[in-house]
Amino acid sequence: MKHIFIINPAAGKKDSRQRVYTMAEALKKNHNLDVKCMLTKSRGHATALTRAIAETGDYVRFYACGGDGTVNEIANGIAGFPNAAMTCIPIGTGNDFLKNFGKDAEPLFLDAENLWNGDVTPLDLIDCNGKYCLTIACTGIDARIAESVHEFGASPMLSGRGSYLASVAVNFLFHKIGRRWRVTLDDEVIEDTFALVSMCNGRYYGGGSTPVPEARMTDGVLHTVLVKNVSKARFATLFGGYSAGDYKKLPQDIIRVSTAKVVRIEALEDDLTTCLDGESMHSQCVTLKLADKKVNFFAPKGCDPDATVR
Repeated sequence: MKHIFIINPAAGKKDSRQRVYTMAEALKKNHNLDVKCMLTKSRGHATALTRAIAETGDYVRFYACGGDGTVNEIANGIAGFPNAAMTCIPIGTGNDFLKNFGKDAEPLFLDAENLWNGDVTPLDLIDCNGKYCLTIACTGIDARIAESVHEFGASPMLSGRGSYLASVAVNFLFHKIGRRWRVTLDDEVIEDTFALVSMCNGRYYGGGSTPVPEARMTDGVLHTVLVKNVSKARFATLFGGYSAGDYKKLPQDIIRVSTAKVVRIEALEDDLTTCLDGESMHSQCVTLKLADKKVNFFAPKGCDPDATVR
């Protein structure tokens, strides 16, 4: 078994490379493991590195040392390979993925001593035009917010949640909310002006927003939230409830949750901004569907990816 630390040197607000090197060397020395550290050089590099290694057929455990973007890239690299598994060492600015494991889990993931022999759980993924997403794939105002969050993330004055809220304010004040789309839920076709459509496999994004608190990464069910266009004033009153996962209490003529197996979104004006685990893409059309039990994930003993389901 190989243990490979994939380190994003640009992750977070401080350089954590030496800390990871020290951690990796301790694993090698204390447990006589085959350990290696690799640095990513650009966007997409983690996917290319991990896929090339997984394709050799060797049994390997990857440690994603970064934020949600690094986790997403490695999941895309090893999806479908039974010989490969991954985990996360959260040293990025945004670590929404680990919130699924509960508030007490992150300190455990920060020490590889708790990870190297952890149990493996197969997780579902969302397939979006052939790219994979672990937690939430969002299209619309929330995706545009996520895309501009990076402009604020470098500020030492703002936390991950603070960067998200700053981006919300800018997009809310200076841009229109809704876009006209054709949305297909399995065989049902809807043409309307939408604020957002978000497909949830996990429960957290945007620094802690939880649109569907019952979403699980292990049950083979995806929950899609559709929010129709509203005025900015009404958006402001509804956003808190949406973020807290209180969609059942919100006006049902505005918000709806579907468990359709295949969701297709087509732009009837402008293009689509879609965000996958914080990574943005632009297109005229996206098709989202379940990739069942597609990636192997290992975690500290006792940590459950569905710990915060409610």
